[in-house]
Amino acid sequence: MPLDVPTAILQRRSIKSFKPDPIAPELLRQLVELTVAAPSSYNIQDWRIIIVADPDQKAALGVACFNQPQIVQAPVNLVFAADIKAGEKDITPIIEQGIQTGAWNEATAAYFKKAVPDFAAAIGDKDREYAIKDAMIAATHAMLAAESLGLSTCMMNGWSEAKVKAVIGAENDPNLAIALVLPVGYAAEPRKNPGRMPFEFNVSLDRIDRPYQG
Repeated sequence: MPLDVPTAILQRRSIKSFKPDPIAPELLRQLVELTVAAPSSYNIQDWRIIIVADPDQKAALGVACFNQPQIVQAPVNLVFAADIKAGEKDITPIIEQGIQTGAWNEATAAYFKKAVPDFAAAIGDKDREYAIKDAMIAATHAMLAAESLGLSTCMMNGWSEAKVKAVIGAENDPNLAIALVLPVGYAAEPRKNPGRMPFEFNVSLDRIDRPYQG
């Protein structure tokens, strides 16, 4: 039975060593379904998730990630990329789906048709930053969903973007940014909780100079 969200959050650890056991296809599909349920700016779903499972692809990805062993050990790696120009593209399919589900009415659809390109123009050269934020939100969903389903993960920010893009076949796409690499599998060994600092160390109330006491 899947773990509840608080339990998944509290027991999650960054796993550095994975068993070779495969992930059942239906479990992987469930993980992907929970991952793409993540929110995104204006629901443009600008993340691009590449499932890397082929042994040769994993080996190449491992090299792109500075030879960190968990990439090759884990049965699956999720590469979270971000489409920097998603807000400038045709979002008609997204709008039509919103109408079909009943989530949006015609007035909302009209708003999104104007608001999305306006927002894309307004953020200018911040488009990469915003797209990566959305991809990171999806990656966080994946991490917690995996934990709840009995899988382990390790959020990885150590890689060469150019090399990762080459592995996934996007070396010639200047509008695709890499946000995160997430190995997924079964932990080979447990890891202890290293602890967190008291709230007042990095949590504030209203102003940064007012530590939150809890």
